[in-house]
Amino acid sequence: MRYDMNKITEEQYQFALARIEELLPLVQDDTPANDRHAVELTVVSDIVMAYEKEHFPIGKPTVAELIESSLEEKGITQKELASNIGVSPSRVNDYIAGRAEPTLKIARQLCVFLNIPPAAMLRV
Repeated sequence: MRYDMNKITEEQYQFALARIEELLPLVQDDTPANDRHAVELTVVSDIVMAYEKEHFPIGKPTVAELIESSLEEKGITQKELASNIGVSPSRVNDYIAGRAEPTLKIARQLCVFLNIPPAAMLRV
């Protein structure tokens, strides 16, 4: 059966979610890709992803979210970040709270220190 991924109904989406739950215990990492359960899992997963992409899109993270998540991932405090990029801890807090945007110079330092791809800092 072929699905038009742009016309997946809520009912088809709910069915696919339920079917994934049934298939997950039947498919392991070592299951051959041509196994009927593995193939079906791939198909229903594609249906779920297409529906969610259309109905629950994930927006681009804000600069504040990028900084905050990078700090969490790396286990760095705002104070440590401030010291490493040459701003006050309160200024870092302003960035995270969304009260201020970093200058280009500071954004560059944030990208280097937090290992954030520069393109991620651009808001389009």
